[in-house]
Amino acid sequence: MNGLLGEIKTTLRDLDAGLKGTLNITEAMEDLMMSLTLNKIPAGWQKVAYLSKKSLLIWLDDIILRCAQLERWSDEMITPTVVWLSGLFNPMSYLTAIMQITSRQTMLPLDEQCLKTEVTNHFDTSDPEMQEPPETGAYINGLTLEGASWELGRNGEQGYLAEMILKELSPEMPILHVTSILKKDRVLAGIYQSPLYFTTDRGGANLVTMFDITMESEDSDAKNWILAGVALFLAPE
Repeated sequence: MNGLLGEIKTTLRDLDAGLKGTLNITEAMEDLMMSLTLNKIPAGWQKVAYLSKKSLLIWLDDIILRCAQLERWSDEMITPTVVWLSGLFNPMSYLTAIMQITSRQTMLPLDEQCLKTEVTNHFDTSDPEMQEPPETGAYINGLTLEGASWELGRNGEQGYLAEMILKELSPEMPILHVTSILKKDRVLAGIYQSPLYFTTDRGGANLVTMFDITMESEDSDAKNWILAGVALFLAPE
């Protein structure tokens, strides 16, 4: 993040100097001016930034929120109770850290572990049940769903994937509880293995990891959700 902020500050300062006549206008400055005019993220900024398809103004608002989370984190030196996973430059590193901590606590090899995700019934980080960190793993939020909707659980039960609701293209997912378990203990019955992407440009470098998401019952066929293109995203447009 420091590298990105430094690039933004330096290029804008040079552009300001160029417009005032104290520096010669370069091709890079012209490209920057054109991008600012068209509300596009400048190419020079994209090279040192995270993947995103947002317009410039929305992207800048996103950066402010990311910096705010990092500032609170560094000031208090305590991991937030609910981490906005979408606000991290490298979310997979944070997820890997969950497995590493579990590995040290259980004295089990890291390569024998995998992530387990449980979707809570809470959206608001201020809910009383979200005020204390979980005993194991971590709470995360900021994910959206595409190709389906999410049915909240009742009476303390976990929710499940449901048919897509008309005009709700990218519904927000509730807070997730991510833990680490042994691969041999992983339950796959009634589970849809959903890819988690940075942006809606699927595949390649956009893929972060795979999350296990519950279906309505153990008899549900995951192929239906595969054909529907169901996936999770960190940064929808």
